[in-house]
Amino acid sequence: MTAQKRCPCGSGETLALCCGRYLTGLGEGRPAPTAEALMRSRFTAFALGDADHLRATWDPSTRPAVLDLDDGLRWLHLRIDATAAGGPFDADGIVEFTAVYRGPDGRGELHERSRFVRDGGRWFYLDGEFPAG
Repeated sequence: MTAQKRCPCGSGETLALCCGRYLTGLGEGRPAPTAEALMRSRFTAFALGDADHLRATWDPSTRPAVLDLDDGLRWLHLRIDATAAGGPFDADGIVEFTAVYRGPDGRGELHERSRFVRDGGRWFYLDGEFPAG
């Protein structure tokens, strides 16, 4: 991880000043203050291959037993489409996003409406749905 390169989440900040603070396997592992910050850090974890962060920030009730990252995908950028709740004092939140990737079959997009919960002062990804459209 090069701390001075731009963060993959698209915030415009350097990795060190943005998601690098929250990454578990490649960064400091600090708790994300909001559901959106956690969503951004999870996108960055996919982009950098930080499976430890993805597992550590996945709610235990829905976390898969095995997490295999697809080495054939390159995550290009993230767009936050909408948020609901998910602030520092909320118990849950929703982040709707579009993640753009390039894979063996070309460029693609993943559009998801993700649910997050806060437990013990830490945000966790609970699950997501793929809205039509």
